[in-house]
Amino acid sequence: MKKTLLALAAVLAVGMAHAEDTLKKIKDSGAVTMGVRESSGALSYTLGDGKYVGFHIEVCTRVLADIQKQLGLAKLETKYQPVTSQNRIPLVQNGTVDIECGSTTNNATRQKDVAFAVTTYVEEVRIAVKANSGITSIGQLTGKTVATTTGTTSVQLLRKHERASGVEFKEVFGKDHSDSFLLLESGRADAFVMDGQIVAGLISKAKNPADFKIVGEVLSVEPIAIMIRKDDPAFKKAVDDSIKNMIKTGDLAKTYDKWFVQAIPPSNTKVGLPASEATKAAWANPNDKPVEEYAKK
Repeated sequence: MKKTLLALAAVLAVGMAHAEDTLKKIKDSGAVTMGVRESSGALSYTLGDGKYVGFHIEVCTRVLADIQKQLGLAKLETKYQPVTSQNRIPLVQNGTVDIECGSTTNNATRQKDVAFAVTTYVEEVRIAVKANSGITSIGQLTGKTVATTTGTTSVQLLRKHERASGVEFKEVFGKDHSDSFLLLESGRADAFVMDGQIVAGLISKAKNPADFKIVGEVLSVEPIAIMIRKDDPAFKKAVDDSIKNMIKTGDLAKTYDKWFVQAIPPSNTKVGLPASEATKAAWANPNDKPVEEYAKK
């Protein structure tokens, strides 16, 4: 019995080791699974028919091309797995997704379960309202209904903000960012709290963009990064090295400009969000610090 248990433990250990050796998994299978989002602003979104685009999609595609070259693979098949705010971490943990290229904030709690590549984008969490609402600050949300997306940290950040003291509001949740914006658009919510670029992107695609505006205080400054499995240093190094090289050559800045400043498909609208000083600082000093490190500044 003891020998059987030891043998089983050995098999499980080998299985776990393989699960954590993503480079070996990719080389052996000739395939990789990229976690993508349906509507995460210019970072990651779908054009329909299984086609996904955006800043993080393009960055990940370039990272995987470098990894393909590193592994000496003649061909590498990329499979796309749509993920949500609720399931993205479990799908990375269990091996369904090898590299998550969405809009995930790097924080200390998540670092216990997954790893993050060096920061590629620094987000500012903001409040979107209808232009004629009269709402211009957190203090005016008392008695209002605030929408956010299930599985995100935005409303928590709103409640913790120093200017939210004594502000009482009702929460409603959308299943994804488009659904949350629809709550605002349809009048079921008075405000939508979310990452600034996601809000700006959704407003740019609205039927009448001028009907909405981003107002009030910046609720949080958050490092957004590509997410990978924990305890896989070789894969993390490969991903980090590729991103650092893009930073060094200026390709990352050009890719950012393509998705956040220039007109993007499918409607050829512009998000109109040049790289912030915080994002430029992250590129100047590549790191995988969680949001808590930013909060100390």
